[in-house]
Amino acid sequence: MAVERTAVNPVTWSVGMGFNQGELVSGHTRTLYCSGQTAMNADGKPEHDGDMAGQLALSLSNLEALLAEAGMSLGDLVRLNVYTTDVDLLFQHYGVLASRLGAAGVAPSTTMLGVTRLAIPGQMVELEGTAVA
Repeated sequence: MAVERTAVNPVTWSVGMGFNQGELVSGHTRTLYCSGQTAMNADGKPEHDGDMAGQLALSLSNLEALLAEAGMSLGDLVRLNVYTTDVDLLFQHYGVLASRLGAAGVAPSTTMLGVTRLAIPGQMVELEGTAVA
């Protein structure tokens, strides 16, 4: 069976910047490779400046919206990469992420990386995932 790729964009501001929010790849199974999701609103404006818990929650909501647009949910997440500018602060608020993943009944393979900065100034966390359904 041929592989089919479909752009998935619940919001469109990223298309103008040259990337899709996600790529749905179909074949034997459906796999969605998700671009990093940050605390950006639907207009591409950053939210929750200086608030790690708020940024983490919105980043996860944005990831969840991307999954939903592809007919998936957090329960389909098989891989999660977490990038943060402050690992210690993120760990203080990790329950925001862990509780929502737990409620979805999923424990995806996860990597957390401390980085110097993210692409948008003021953003402290970015979530990048892969989902299979």
